[in-house]
Amino acid sequence: MQLKGESSFNRKYDFLHFNTNKKKKDCLISNVQVTHEQVLNNNLVCFMQVEVLSRIRHPNMVLLLGACPEYGCLVYEYMANGSLDDCLFRRGSSRPPLPWQLRFQIASEIATGLLFLHQTKPEPLVHRDLKPGNILLDRNYVSKISDVGLARLVPPSVADSVTQYRMTSTAGTFCYIDPEYQQTGMLGIKSDIYSLGIMLLQLVTARPPMGLTHHVTRSIENGTFAEMLDPAVEDWPVEHALHFAKLSLGCAEMRRKDRPDLGKVVLPELNKLRAFAEESMSPMMMFGLRTGGGGGCGGGYIPRNSNTSVGASTYFFFSFLSNHIIKYTE
Repeated sequence: MQLKGESSFNRKYDFLHFNTNKKKKDCLISNVQVTHEQVLNNNLVCFMQVEVLSRIRHPNMVLLLGACPEYGCLVYEYMANGSLDDCLFRRGSSRPPLPWQLRFQIASEIATGLLFLHQTKPEPLVHRDLKPGNILLDRNYVSKISDVGLARLVPPSVADSVTQYRMTSTAGTFCYIDPEYQQTGMLGIKSDIYSLGIMLLQLVTARPPMGLTHHVTRSIENGTFAEMLDPAVEDWPVEHALHFAKLSLGCAEMRRKDRPDLGKVVLPELNKLRAFAEESMSPMMMFGLRTGGGGGCGGGYIPRNSNTSVGASTYFFFSFLSNHIIKYTE
């Protein structure tokens, strides 16, 4: 089992386990997330993730294969390319920069998955901790939202009337937390829109979140926006990237009422940019010719269809938890 990442709430591992079926000898890699003991005892983060992920299915949400809540252990489908944070900041060996076309596609997918959460019935779900580290990329670079341990159900009457709900304590990651939520404890679906805006700005700049809105705004005012774009990508369509950045800045407005509607404004615009990106893809990207062997970002790009395999979950049970795992897919 290999440690792949760690946050204040949990550790993420790659786990290799073998199929014991004599007729079919193979192995399967899955992602295993283990919640820190103090978080498990105090905040029940693991139990919230099980509650949420066990009852939702969407191409842009990670698939929960099984769980052992008493040990704080969750088993996900394997996400070969790690997190968006890993790929944006090229953590690890031989990671090429993400092409701008892929970044526009990923932005559209994140917004699609987020809208799905916000439209969950009977109560909308607010993620509360959107950030690049919680966006996972499968072997085809399809993005999926993960780490919903801080998600909160907003009563439908509240969601339909005032779109916000008072929480006794705030949660999330510094620089991505909605300022109004942080100050007042009032939670709503537009709290996620702020986090989305910061993350979208990082998609085109590959810069840390601290002060990012200020720096991008100043660059636009001074006519130097092109200098803010990730220099690792040499063929940025600057006008389209500028439109992308202005949309992102709108999402990251300080006042909730000034942020655009995700379903009516943000996602349609991101879908337009995605369509432009797909039209601009080279034959190598379109037809999935790999630029090198192996997994991870260094392996090149292949057709972007989700690699979710529900049937593979049959093989994920590993011995020391086999008597405790709760299985969620077949």
